[in-house]
Amino acid sequence: MTTTAHTPAAVRQAVDLLASRSLIRLVSEIDDHGAIPPRRLASTLTDLSTHHLRRAAEVARAHGLIRIAPGSGLELTDSGTALADLYDAFARWDRHHYPAPVCAFTERVRRVFDVAVPSLMSVCSDDLSGRYAERLPSAEVEAELGRPRALLVQWLADNPQATEVPEPGMAA
Repeated sequence: MTTTAHTPAAVRQAVDLLASRSLIRLVSEIDDHGAIPPRRLASTLTDLSTHHLRRAAEVARAHGLIRIAPGSGLELTDSGTALADLYDAFARWDRHHYPAPVCAFTERVRRVFDVAVPSLMSVCSDDLSGRYAERLPSAEVEAELGRPRALLVQWLADNPQATEVPEPGMAA
């Protein structure tokens, strides 16, 4: 197994990308409803501006989260599907720990990023390989954040392209 070392800055950049409201909406919508023809993005995700939709699609393609499937439109890659699963797990964790009568999915996901990431930064300079659990604080110390943080660390280890900055205009 190859180990991948990420600097705190690279992890912060990846988290900023992953916690983007427009990316959460795009990935979750495709995961829930299937491929979206590019021309239908604006009518499907009406709460996002054209600029945010275009940028989210460009970033998602550049990081290997979505691809254009001939005849069907934007669909998730394996990495995109894993990210959608991460978002779902984050939302479930948030719903359990912060119950609220009404709360948007994106708000739930972003709140978990906000609470889980600061202590992750202390372990991100170590490798984020499959042996990530050894580097996390003990379960007794941070039991409540252990699962979402472990899921995020594993996703970053499995998807090193998330911490890479693609060249402008380049899409996977």
